[in-house]
Amino acid sequence: MIQLYRTTLLFIGLLCFLTMAFGQTPTDKPISGDFSNTSFTQFVQQVEAQSPYRFFYNPTDADSIRIDIRVEKQPLRSVLQQLFNGTKYGFSIDDQQRVYITTTRPIRTELPIGFFVRGRSDTGADSTLAGYLTESQKKQVEPETKVYEIGKPTTPIRPGRATLAGYVRNVSSGEPIVGAAVYLDNPRIGTISDQFGYYSITLPRGKHDLKLRSIGLKDTRRRIILYTDGKFDIEMEDDVIALKEVVIEAEKDKNISGLQMGQERVDIKSIKQVPTALGEADLLRVIQTLPGVKTVGESSTGLNVRGGATDQNLILYNDATIYNSSHLFGFFSAFNPDMIKSAELYKSAIPSRFGGRLSSVLDVQTRDGNKKKFVGSGGIGLLTGRLTLEGPIFKDKTSFIAGVRSSYSDWLLRQLQNASFQKSQAQFYDINLHITHEANEKNTLYLTGYMSRDQFKLNSDTSYRYQNQTATLKWKHVFNNKLYSVFTGSYSGYEYDVASEKNPVNAYQLDFAIKQSQIKADFNYYPTNQHAVDFGISSTHYRISPGNFQPKGRESLILPNVVSTEQALESAVYIGDRFDISPRLSISGGLRYSIYTYLGPNSVYQYAAGLPKSVNTIIDTLAYGTNKAISTYQGPEYRIAIRYALSNTASVKASFNRTRQYIQMLSNTTVISPTDIWKLSDPNIKPQVGDQYAVGIYKNNRTNTIELSAEAYYKTMQNLLDYRGGASLILNHHIETDVVRAEGMAYGIELLAKKMTGKLNGWISYTYARTLLRTNGLSSSETINQGNFYPSSYDKPHDFTMISNYKINRRFSLSLNFTYSTGRPITLPVGKYTLDNAARLLYSERNQYRIPDYYRADFAMNIEGNHKVKKLAHSSWTISVYNLLGRHNAYSVYFKSENGRINGYQLSIFGNPIPSITYNFRF
Repeated sequence: MIQLYRTTLLFIGLLCFLTMAFGQTPTDKPISGDFSNTSFTQFVQQVEAQSPYRFFYNPTDADSIRIDIRVEKQPLRSVLQQLFNGTKYGFSIDDQQRVYITTTRPIRTELPIGFFVRGRSDTGADSTLAGYLTESQKKQVEPETKVYEIGKPTTPIRPGRATLAGYVRNVSSGEPIVGAAVYLDNPRIGTISDQFGYYSITLPRGKHDLKLRSIGLKDTRRRIILYTDGKFDIEMEDDVIALKEVVIEAEKDKNISGLQMGQERVDIKSIKQVPTALGEADLLRVIQTLPGVKTVGESSTGLNVRGGATDQNLILYNDATIYNSSHLFGFFSAFNPDMIKSAELYKSAIPSRFGGRLSSVLDVQTRDGNKKKFVGSGGIGLLTGRLTLEGPIFKDKTSFIAGVRSSYSDWLLRQLQNASFQKSQAQFYDINLHITHEANEKNTLYLTGYMSRDQFKLNSDTSYRYQNQTATLKWKHVFNNKLYSVFTGSYSGYEYDVASEKNPVNAYQLDFAIKQSQIKADFNYYPTNQHAVDFGISSTHYRISPGNFQPKGRESLILPNVVSTEQALESAVYIGDRFDISPRLSISGGLRYSIYTYLGPNSVYQYAAGLPKSVNTIIDTLAYGTNKAISTYQGPEYRIAIRYALSNTASVKASFNRTRQYIQMLSNTTVISPTDIWKLSDPNIKPQVGDQYAVGIYKNNRTNTIELSAEAYYKTMQNLLDYRGGASLILNHHIETDVVRAEGMAYGIELLAKKMTGKLNGWISYTYARTLLRTNGLSSSETINQGNFYPSSYDKPHDFTMISNYKINRRFSLSLNFTYSTGRPITLPVGKYTLDNAARLLYSERNQYRIPDYYRADFAMNIEGNHKVKKLAHSSWTISVYNLLGRHNAYSVYFKSENGRINGYQLSIFGNPIPSITYNFRF
């Protein structure tokens, strides 16, 4: 009995000791310090330094909190209650000394009493959850906790694999999400949604935790039981984050794990951060800041990609070709920023489904429009205004998005001091319409229409007008979870006219037009997760009216001059295959075979063999009837790429591609001009052929927030066109006599450092590149620079670009950009001589000199309105300064003979900083 009594006392004493030792919970641990005029982040750092507490919070939610308190050995709970009393902030502290700061409700750190009690009804459990979560939180949690059964249930679940396919869409608008990662952690299997938001993934049958991730959207997951092949559509929510994501948007590790090299995906949300000359967000301006992409003029939207001419880029707008991508002398691009969903630029390893151009492909896709509700957006700037409306025609089935943009720039021209320009005019407008109709789960239709028109008259009575028109109809059909097709019919048209009526006797009108019609069928087949095949066929018909010069008015004495209409048919078949040999090694092979036929009716000049082509060497003319084959060119186009992963954050890639181009632009200017003409390959002008070899190394940090890359390339080009001295291109019935055939060589290295997230984000790029041409004609008139290589007009060896964005808080952000490039080549007069008693100029070798180097700094500030959810309209302001330093960059250098002297002049488009302000709204 005494022994039992002693044991009991010992037990009670031990219990009291433990109670005293551990009775003070971690949440009661006191803290001390002087936190006068301290930010919340500094407060957290000091508390964590003196205690085992660890804080978890959103830095942006707390960036406005200022602390002014002094405490001495007070419990943290008491201190936080003093700080947050009467504010929107709450806190929770769990038994592991973790502190959670929230702006809605405090996080519950333990489950409610009775949560695991057997027999508790589902309704009761849901009511506990409902009492804690907000409506939006419940909508997110419910799909993640629910178990979805896919396919026909079987008991037990059969072994083997099944294919899951469907669409990833935005829960708010119903629009497809491009580039969403759909994956399992274990086993590691994943895929990416395509341009339609469609994904296909083959998984082991059974239970899985399917995860989804996409930049700018909340990560989510779905619990599934996969029995057999099935369809599963998934919705994702927008993520209201403090810092805008990277300007060049991609999957977090796509540059490492993907096979594609020389590819950049640009998201329109980030384009709006880059300052432009007149304040409007501009897709092509951002494209020009990427490594390997250059432009030769201050206001040009033309792209020179890896040594290619501006006509060697295939610019697609929902699969329809855009022949002139600029508005208002090149100050604006042809694309309404509110209509664009994404744009992808391919500089190398061009997929086999693309063809027809030598250097690059810019694939621009429009948004599908909101399928849930009617919304709108727009903007008003100094020179332009725009309005976009979108919404459901039939909810969750059919949607539309329509946009209109117009300029009102005449007021600016009237402010010019030069009286001769005050009566000038310059306007443009463009109209976009896109309709999406989901007939059923296997069939979807897409209809797109686009029209633009420019008109200007500067310091003369001569007026210029040009316009683009495109129309596209797509039908997507899903055969099964592994195979789908897209059938496309498109039309692209471009035309311009130049007219003068000041002198009725000499009044004229000059017209040019090109019309392109295309039909194609593309198929995508996914036999396994490691294997993807795409194949298809296409046919394109070209019809060009090279020039129609007519008198304007009854009094005009102008003689009509019409250049014969041209037409041709280009067809192609292709197949591409991507195969992941192992997690580290992937290869891709593609073959495109194209056939081109130049068609009648037309007449073809025959020239004497062994002599330069000229009017004097024409020996015959052959006439061909309607749709008769005049000449045919054909050949294979190879596409090969390989990737080897050095680690999870580094890889090396190599690629080779051959491309062919059967249509060429003729221009005697270095920038895109409204009066440029296009010429089809014929018996005297052969199609261009290009081969490009590329190799690159890519490295990310562990969190994939910083990307480093280096790519080198070497390209050869055959059958390029250059021009003889004094060449006449307009209304030329035998253009082959004024052009010379050249071969080209381009090589370079591109370095890129890109920061994906954080208050400060952006990228820095440097490119060293050379582009050289060489001609070997039959005579001196067809040979340039004695047959040696000479720089092309767009050869600019050094190019440096810095794009930086700093997010101050949710409402304010700043952008500062800088660009530098070597001046473009130029041919200069170097002396004078006398011939037949007349003074003449002696010119240097072709492009032997350069105009001054180019550099420019731009600044912009974006101001968002408040982020209240229930508002009639949400707005923002963009204030920018283009050419911040007021640099007089040379647009061109020219020479004039004045009083017996040859004087040189430099023309600059902008010689001062150009401020602008734009008001943007959405409702």
